[in-house]
Amino acid sequence: MAAVATLTIAGTPAVVASAGPTAEAEAEAFIRPKGTWAGSWAAAVTRGNSTGLTNTGFNNQSVRMVVHTSLGGDRLRIRLSNIFGEQAVKVGKATVALPNTATPDDVSDIDPASVRELTFNGASSANMARGGELLSDPVNLPIADQQDLVVTLYFPTATGPTTFHGQSQQTNFIGATDLTTAPDGAGFTIRPNCCWFYLSGVDVERRHNPGSVVVFSDSLGDGNGSTVNANRRWPDLLADRLIDARPDVRTPGVLNASLAGSRLNHEGPEPGAGGFPGYNQLGPNALARLNEDVFAQTGARTVITHIGINDIWMTGDSAEAIIASLRQINQQVQQRGLTSLVSTLTPYEGHGNPGVWTPEKEETRQAVNAWLRNNAAEFDGLIDFDLALRDPERPSRLKPEFDSGDHIHPNDAGNQAMADAVPLRMLGL
Repeated sequence: MAAVATLTIAGTPAVVASAGPTAEAEAEAFIRPKGTWAGSWAAAVTRGNSTGLTNTGFNNQSVRMVVHTSLGGDRLRIRLSNIFGEQAVKVGKATVALPNTATPDDVSDIDPASVRELTFNGASSANMARGGELLSDPVNLPIADQQDLVVTLYFPTATGPTTFHGQSQQTNFIGATDLTTAPDGAGFTIRPNCCWFYLSGVDVERRHNPGSVVVFSDSLGDGNGSTVNANRRWPDLLADRLIDARPDVRTPGVLNASLAGSRLNHEGPEPGAGGFPGYNQLGPNALARLNEDVFAQTGARTVITHIGINDIWMTGDSAEAIIASLRQINQQVQQRGLTSLVSTLTPYEGHGNPGVWTPEKEETRQAVNAWLRNNAAEFDGLIDFDLALRDPERPSRLKPEFDSGDHIHPNDAGNQAMADAVPLRMLGL
């Protein structure tokens, strides 16, 4: 995908004793009907970059992050990740809330009546071990399908380099001291249009869990080129279609495990064509991402794999190398009993500096797509994103009406075309 800019805004784990459940909590647990947990939102995370805020981390600061869930439920829990951290990270306090819809121009504002403190084993603070994850206790906060949710984390001591997701297509907020219950954004003085820090998932409790669809992609799935703060990534729009098609408890969640710049066979810091330097935030190779970004997702049932174009334009990989990795991903997905869907690679002529697109690289893309179409039976289904986005008059280019302007990433209309190209029958509907 297009060059992803780095963010340039300039301990030993402790054991936390948890309090036992209260009588009220025990009574509520006794009368509450048993539900199941379903994945509603997710983000792939990576290592902090070598410079900037993602490297220096936080110290006596709060981070407020907005996410857009796919499924609603009566209760929720969040997952935090320090998998790429270099030390234990203390979470001093954490809250979850609904946005204040009376102030739509400032997405940092929260509805004070909806604020819920998150606990971890009953305690309001906890340590994330180096390389570890942290799951919150369930909290009673009913949310609807396609609900914006605001998570605020306070880090009282230095975190060191962060674990984060870089291309959020969402404004998030950073401010000094504990702002976890602040109703507005006045104290959040840093407001980048990027980055979910440490936050990797939101699960909801429902009567039935039909499983989740995991989108395993690059910046096309990450929403580069779509409108910021509008949730117009194609996985969001696919969730819209699923809810419209089956607006009941059987609707699967959509978990977006896309990572801008992701490659099948290369590491994020590896440089690419056209002077592209590479960054940590592009993540490890796709096969190394599977265990964390796909197989660990709550209720994963179907995986849509759409990766490979970066291997072509950045590093000039052969069709054979790309196909081999797509086949290996497919085998691992199917071996775990999940439905494996694969997509053709989309056009990108006109993108980047000289050498990024060449006729030879276009031949590689066409060879990969021809193999996928001719061998679709090896997978559980083929989604033809190339057909959905390409210009019929010049198939090596995006349709002009779908081009965000960089000739590789679709705009909102192009993202809708991608969502519409997914046959719902492949997802069990």
